[in-house]
Amino acid sequence: MSKVNRRKHVMNEAYWDDYEMPKENQSIVKVLKSRGNNLHEITTPNGEEYLVSMPTKFRKNIWVKRGDYILVEPIEEGDKVKAEIVKIMNKDSIKYYKENNVWPKQFDDSKKHDNDDENDLFVNTNRAHMKHYDSENDSSDESDSDSDGDSNK
Repeated sequence: MSKVNRRKHVMNEAYWDDYEMPKENQSIVKVLKSRGNNLHEITTPNGEEYLVSMPTKFRKNIWVKRGDYILVEPIEEGDKVKAEIVKIMNKDSIKYYKENNVWPKQFDDSKKHDNDDENDLFVNTNRAHMKHYDSENDSSDESDSDSDGDSNK
């Protein structure tokens, strides 16, 4: 199988495109951060945090970022890595799960808080902060200086 065909099949398998409910042993979790080496730190609806692994067939083809929701399946081996990624959720899957009352209620409220935190994600400390001036203050300063110049004449 060529690389292109393989990637196409892997993408179809990894992303949620079928309307299938999660099995009893699968759970919906949120990605907190990437730990490298195809490991991701996640949080469950209960607030428990642990590592999940990316299956070998998804590596180099699929990327998961902070804030994504994924479907995981527990694995027996390992103390730190407790689950493996099964599916990556998109907006349609989240909507479908909410309609069928499968979506965890704890993740509903977190969406509002995530938008507030986006502004504080990255602050570039390599550049000096530039002062921002209001255009109203600038125009009033110019008019004051003009009036001062007129009074001297």
